[in-house]
Amino acid sequence: MSEKYEAFRAKYPVFYYHDFEIVESEREIGVTFDFEIEGLSHFNPAFSLQKPAGKENVGFLALFRKAAFSLGMIELISYWKQTCSPAVIVECGTLDANQISWWKKLYYNGLGEFFYVNGIEADPDTFMCLTATGEAIEGQSDHTRYHGNMIPMGGGKDSFVTLDLLKDSKEDNHAFIINRIKSAVHSAEAAGYTGDKLIIAERSLDPRMLDFNKQGYLNGHTPFSALAAFASLLTAVVYEKQYICLSNEDSANESTVKGSKVNHQYSKTFEFEQDFSWYVDTYLTKEIHYFSMLRPISELQITGMFSKLKPYHKVFRSCNVGQKEEKWCGHCAKCLFVAVMLSAYLDDEELHGIFGKDMLNDMELEELFEQLTGILDNKPFECVGTREEVNTAVAMSIRRHEAEGREVPLLYEKYKNSSYYEFYKNRCVDMTAWNDQNLLPEEFAAILRKRLQETEI
Repeated sequence: MSEKYEAFRAKYPVFYYHDFEIVESEREIGVTFDFEIEGLSHFNPAFSLQKPAGKENVGFLALFRKAAFSLGMIELISYWKQTCSPAVIVECGTLDANQISWWKKLYYNGLGEFFYVNGIEADPDTFMCLTATGEAIEGQSDHTRYHGNMIPMGGGKDSFVTLDLLKDSKEDNHAFIINRIKSAVHSAEAAGYTGDKLIIAERSLDPRMLDFNKQGYLNGHTPFSALAAFASLLTAVVYEKQYICLSNEDSANESTVKGSKVNHQYSKTFEFEQDFSWYVDTYLTKEIHYFSMLRPISELQITGMFSKLKPYHKVFRSCNVGQKEEKWCGHCAKCLFVAVMLSAYLDDEELHGIFGKDMLNDMELEELFEQLTGILDNKPFECVGTREEVNTAVAMSIRRHEAEGREVPLLYEKYKNSSYYEFYKNRCVDMTAWNDQNLLPEEFAAILRKRLQETEI
């Protein structure tokens, strides 16, 4: 694959970010981008969303235009990766030296999985030469008074916990979803976010890219959460939201490939959260703040809180395979991970009611299970928690099964023969644990600390 990478770079040496076009009507605003791999094709992906009633001339604001340009800067990586052209020329804006370094760091680390899976040995300095030849982006001054919270959500347990934590400020909250995925929409509605309280943006891919993927051009994982960050910022400008409240946890910081920095969840890490906040504060606005509500705590603590939110157990969905059909597929790493984490808190019958499958007794999932626990070196390329907390969840579940005289699930029974079980068998979650590496404003930190103290496990 590395030979293919070098061949494409030689054949298609230049990628262009030509322009972005803002189209605004009475109730909708959208941005269409113009990218080109010279000698191959132009690409015109788009992003759009409904505007709140009475909101006019957003597209003329300098902040909106800068945010739209920035959204294009992260969107372009999905198209660039087809040929990994060594030169990227931005013609519709300016970038100083610090911005160029910032974007290259995001691209390189966000494409860590892509490079690893494709067998590409990319150098962080020379994988891309990024230059900007355009003019500074101008527009009207923004005198908006930003207020309230916007909560991006995908329908998983983490975003439900954030929604529940912020329920007392619901009148000034909006839920935010990219693309009308049924499971995400129904999850937001289950939490009471309907009508104008639910913002649904539409992101459309250029079908030409999908055709080139089928033809054998390079393909793989891109940092979608970074795109979601810039999409959230753009949307916050339109809806005048002061806080963008993510649901990324401390666990996202662990690498996927043991002994490396390759992390499927790079753009969910605290490192990216800090970088993004610095970039927004330095180059865009000091009025909108981006942080993760759950950053101080682990996936295991979040699952403990979610286990108490019984009304949401039937509607939440985390499975990427079954997402569009609004179901759990029951055989992917994400499904198994969520089942393992919940098994630390819920009975077998409750798990079966959620997933419709008995995954913990399915020995066909043994390899995935061993990847999650660390018995096998590399975790699945999925948004899953740390090896330590997976093992702790398994140990908690085994103890409860045995204390209640219940039969231990087959995956767990075999696990008991491993050295991992001997190491972790007495571990338990500390619901009051707190990681100080976070960006929570004090009033949000107080809400989370209070909930942790109230959650009895």
